[in-house]
Amino acid sequence: MAGILDSVNQRTQLVGQNRLELLLFKLKGRQRFGINVFKVREVLQCPPLTNMPKSNQYIRGVAHIRGQTISVIDLSMAVGGPAITDLKDCFVIIAEYNRTVQGFLVGGVERIVNMNWEKIMPPPSGAGRYSYLTAVTEIDGELVEILDVEKILAEISPVNTEVSEGIISDGEMQRDIGERIVFIADDSAVARNQVKRALEPLGVQTELAKNGKEALIRLREIAKLDCQNDITERVALLISDVEMPEMDGYTLTAEIKADPKLAPLHVILHTSLSGVFNQAMIQKVGADDFIAKFNPDELATAVKKWVHCD
Repeated sequence: MAGILDSVNQRTQLVGQNRLELLLFKLKGRQRFGINVFKVREVLQCPPLTNMPKSNQYIRGVAHIRGQTISVIDLSMAVGGPAITDLKDCFVIIAEYNRTVQGFLVGGVERIVNMNWEKIMPPPSGAGRYSYLTAVTEIDGELVEILDVEKILAEISPVNTEVSEGIISDGEMQRDIGERIVFIADDSAVARNQVKRALEPLGVQTELAKNGKEALIRLREIAKLDCQNDITERVALLISDVEMPEMDGYTLTAEIKADPKLAPLHVILHTSLSGVFNQAMIQKVGADDFIAKFNPDELATAVKKWVHCD
């Protein structure tokens, strides 16, 4: 397991190629799940856990790892399944989401697979466990489920979506944006609504898409039907997640910048992914900004900045 997360620099070469690497794991039973390797710091045998009074029921305890105290979430319980038992035989995936570090307790960890986002599909509709999925794919003839970690974390510790009063200007945004919209692309319904709620106090109208492919098709449609010169006549800004089924945010951005009618559109990549390579990534695909999820003030400030640039 020590070598499972080597060569991070090599993984940055996947940027703009619509590819990702998934770390495969199991919770309880045979069903396999996946998590983007970019979000994973390390995988380790489950260390001793200390119970915390009045903590969320899905938090099995905290662990002291490399000088940091980390909450360990039972992923099986978080998606409505039974608690993971026999902790000494289990693993913890240390991951960074939305500016915080969490530990995810899993039953077992398998291997890393290199995938094309085109083979990562939206989940089937329905209730139950499927409501906790952002995507599914097939590996070795079996279904692999990709969990909506943002939904899980929001249920454990709800995110504040209110913009500070000082950022909400007296009509400045409305004057700059006019009748144009801000387009939001994110595969997580929770994340889409967080962004929408953060922008509502600014008087911004939004349109939403579930992935990069859907967003690109819709933006081209708007440019063709509603714009004489380019997309900015109707769309002021795109806020896009990075990890999305069928087409990721990097590829979406590269496609936009390669299309003359879409190229003038400002793009903010808004993602739970973290890392020192973020600036190199946005430069490679031509994005205008990169904001880690989720800080409503930072997001609102960036929206005002790029809308005002027009």
